[in-house]
Amino acid sequence: MKNSILFIASLTLLSCVSNNQITGQQIENSTINSDVIAEFGASITAIDLSKHLYIIASDEYEGRETGEPGQKKAAEYLKNFYINAKIASPYGGHDYYQSIPTEHLRPNLKPSENVLAFIKGTTKPEEIIVISAHYDHVGIQNGEIYNGADDDGSGTVAVMKIAEAFQKAVEAGKGPKRSILFLHITGEEKGLLGSKYYVNFPVFPLTNTVANLNIDMIGRVDDAHKNNPNFVYLIGANKLSSELHNISENMNSNITKLDLDYTYNDENDPNRYYYRSDHYNFAKNNIPVIFYFNGTHEDYHKPTDTPDKINYELLAKRAQLIFYTAWEVANRENRILIDK
Repeated sequence: MKNSILFIASLTLLSCVSNNQITGQQIENSTINSDVIAEFGASITAIDLSKHLYIIASDEYEGRETGEPGQKKAAEYLKNFYINAKIASPYGGHDYYQSIPTEHLRPNLKPSENVLAFIKGTTKPEEIIVISAHYDHVGIQNGEIYNGADDDGSGTVAVMKIAEAFQKAVEAGKGPKRSILFLHITGEEKGLLGSKYYVNFPVFPLTNTVANLNIDMIGRVDDAHKNNPNFVYLIGANKLSSELHNISENMNSNITKLDLDYTYNDENDPNRYYYRSDHYNFAKNNIPVIFYFNGTHEDYHKPTDTPDKINYELLAKRAQLIFYTAWEVANRENRILIDK
C-alpha cells in the first residue's frame, strides 16, 4: 500500500454508512451453490500460497521496486505461472505485459509493466471483472531489502490462486459467464501509477468493466483484532453499488464466515485508505470496487515484513472470500447496478 496519504484535488466524497449501519441483504439472481463453488475455492490453499510467497518475497527479488531488476524478475515469475497454468494473456500468445514507459511513471523511474492474465466468459464475455493486486514494493533502502511479504506479496499470490481456481472451473466445464481479468499492478508504491496507466489505456473498455476487487495486504492481523483474527477489512463495497456490497455479505455469510470490518469505510476515517490503493483509480471511473485489507502492523513498510510472519490459513480464507464474490458477480444473470 502507498505509504503517503494522497491529496485529491476537487474531491467529491462519495456517501457511505458507518460500520454498525452496514448489513447484508438477500440478493436477487444469485448463483450460490455452495458445494459447486467450494469445490474450486478449496484449491486456494495455505500451502500453495506459502510456496509462491516465499519466492516472490525472497531476497532474490530485492524488494520488487518499480522498474528495477527485482520487479522484472517478479513479473517474469507471474508470466510463467500463468503460462504453466494455461491461463491466457488478453493479448494472445505469451505477451502478458502491459508495458509502461517512463513518461507515464515518474522521471526517475525506469520503464515497468503491469502483468495481465485473462479468462474469457462463456455467455457474457464482453463484461469484465478485474481482480487486482500490486506486486511492486519499495526495494532496497540503506542496504536492507524490504521484502514486502504482506505489502503486497499476500495480494499477489492471492490473485494467482484465485485465477487458478477459476481455471479449474473452466476445465470442469463450469467457466464464468463474464470474463475475468487478473491484473498485477506495478508502481503502486510510487503513487498508484500502474493502475492509473491501466484506466487511461485499458485493455478492455472501462464501460464494460463490471467491478474491481482489489487486494492489498491480506496476510496479517492488526492490533485491533489480535483476539479475533477471523476478520478482513472491506472498503468501498457500498460506495457505488449496493448490489456489490450485498453480494459480498451474502457470500461471506453463506461460506467463509469471516468478520467483515467496515471501520475504514467511514468517509471520516483519518487514514483515508479508500484513496490509497489501486481500486481508487477504478472508482474514479465509476466502477464499483471492494478493497480487501488487513490493516497495518509493526512491520508495515519495514524490512521485517517477511513471509514467515504471514498467517497462511487466514490468507487462504480471505482469498476464498474474494473468489466466491467474484464468482457471484461473474455468474449472476444481471450485471450489478450502480446506484450511488
